[in-house]
Order: sequence, then C-alpha cells, then structure tokens
Amino acid sequence: MSNASRFSLPAVPSVLFAIISVQAGAALAKGLFPLLGAAGTTSLRIGLSALVLLAVVRPRLGQLRAAQWRAVVPYGLALGLMNCLFYCSLARIPLGLAVTLEFIGPLALALSGSRRWLDAVWVALAGLGIALITPWSGQGINLTGMAYALAAGACWAIYIVLGQRTAAVLPGSVAVAVGMLFAVVPVLPFAVAGGSLLHLTPRLLLQGAGLALFSSILPFTLEMQALKSLPTRTFSILMSLEPVAAAVSGWLLLGEQLSGWQWLAVGFIVLASVGATLTSQRPVPALHGE
Repeated sequence: MSNASRFSLPAVPSVLFAIISVQAGAALAKGLFPLLGAAGTTSLRIGLSALVLLAVVRPRLGQLRAAQWRAVVPYGLALGLMNCLFYCSLARIPLGLAVTLEFIGPLALALSGSRRWLDAVWVALAGLGIALITPWSGQGINLTGMAYALAAGACWAIYIVLGQRTAAVLPGSVAVAVGMLFAVVPVLPFAVAGGSLLHLTPRLLLQGAGLALFSSILPFTLEMQALKSLPTRTFSILMSLEPVAAAVSGWLLLGEQLSGWQWLAVGFIVLASVGATLTSQRPVPALHGE
C-alpha cells in the first residue's frame, strides 16, 4: 500500500474538511483586506496557488493542443473573476451571507431549463431566502456587497459550464493548474493599480501562503480525492451545507452575527440546494466557488 493511500481520508470526511478549510481561508482573507485590498488578496492567493499546483502537477504546456488552450483560458479567467468578486463582497458583508448569495449561481444553473413543478418549489425557497436577506429598508447589510456576491455566483455558474468543457479535453488536475495561470489575469491589473502588492512583507507572504493552502490547494486535493469514490449527487448534497458552514465560521472566527431572519434565509437556500440536488436531473454542481 502506498503512503498516499495509507493516509488518505474517507470520502465524506474529505468533503467536510474541504468545506472547513475553505471557510478558514475566507476568514484569513478578510484579515488581509485592510492591507492588500480584495484584488491584492485575490492576486496573492491565486499566484501562490498557481506556483504550488504547477510544481506538483507539472503540466506539459508545450504539448497542449489548440482546442485545450481554447477551453482552459476562459475557464481560468472565469475562476479569477469569480474569486475577486467574492472577495469584494466579503469585504463588505458577513461571510455567511456572501457564501449564501453566491450559492444562488450554481443553484440557478442546476434548475435552469426545468419545467417540473417540484423544481419551482426550490426556486421559490431560494427566492424567499434572498427576500429575507435583502435589507428592504436600505439599512443594515451593504447592498454593494450583496451585488458583488450575486455577481460572483453568476461567474460561478459560468465557471462550472466552462469547467465541464475543460474537463472533457484535459485531466482535472492539469485543468486547474493551467487555469490558475490565467486566473490572475483579470485581477492583477487592479492589484497593481492599487499599489498594495508593492509593499509585500515576509509576514504578508506567509499569510498569503496560508490563504493559498486553505482556500485552494487543500480543498482541491480533498475534493479530488473524495470524487474518486463518492457519487456526484452525494458530493453535491454535502457541498450544499457550505452556506451554513460559512455562517458558523463567520460567527466563530470573525465574530459576525446574523439575525434570526438571516439564519432562516440561509436555511431556505440550503434546503433549496439539497432539494434540487435530490430531485433535479442536473444536480447542483459541486466544487467551491469562493
């Protein structure tokens, strides 16, 4: 038995640890925003993640065909834009609400084109969740932050579609490693313009390495391991718990409090996601978006 298989986790704990890792990374990212800004933090995370993944995967870039480049380049661009928009939302609203609103993207993708009455129930539940989160009085939750989270969710849906096309022509590990190279392209100009990356210190680089580890490298490894033995539908159900995990992490790690109505909104959207995964012909896609 190899060392990799000897120390590998069972599938379900792998997914749960991946969720915990991503939320811990999000909390770490929020601490970097005052120093680097959302774009600078995104650039640091993606850049370091790309270096590590390229060193581990070692894709043969010179051997990629034109069709593979056409698939992986837009996939990487969508990945970078999605992460930057999510961090822009996270700088303005609590972690639990940012993840909950972002989750609308893949949920809408899973339900798109469906004409079954049961799927309309999940749409109604998700809509009710959004209505409960929205500050109709114009006070409380930052509307710009909410808009960023919804935009990140739209990019997540695009990322999923492009990821499926990329997976058809490239192995998953190669697609992510190469995609990371292009993920920094739509973000880096804003980070450079802000000037935050010009003042990197060894401490900030160490924090960035931790962010890359918890938000990208570790969850990617755990998810790929889990998908080898876990049915996609089961995997998606577990991933549907992510908004709750984000809300709990925001409370424990960042001291962010949600109102009772906001917790109810999170619950409605999670229920819609689980229901859509169980009953829709196209379940809510897995893999993290933030």
